[in-house]
Amino acid sequence: MRRHRGKAALVGTMAAGLLTAGLTPAHAHPATPENLELLRECESGGNYGANTGNGYYGAYQFSSETWTGLGYERLPHQAAPEVQDEAAVRLQSERGWRAWPACNRRLRFG
Repeated sequence: MRRHRGKAALVGTMAAGLLTAGLTPAHAHPATPENLELLRECESGGNYGANTGNGYYGAYQFSSETWTGLGYERLPHQAAPEVQDEAAVRLQSERGWRAWPACNRRLRFG
């Protein structure tokens, strides 16, 4: 019987996989499940379905340009939470926390 490990374990596994693959950013705070949860709360109140009409979507408030630039289709708020988490880990590994400037300043990720 296969056990469900939960979102936090999945995000941690994805982050570890990206770091192992040589995508290690030179940033003070890695994309841990805890940091991603803080970021989601700051960006959207943790709402994966967020679409307030401001041009940013989903739990991490991706722009459609950033989302498609990462290789995803449709809009972020239409994607499953696991896909949004994966995209956030990828974006953080490529651009660091500066991809979320207001929450980066508030959370002081670096």
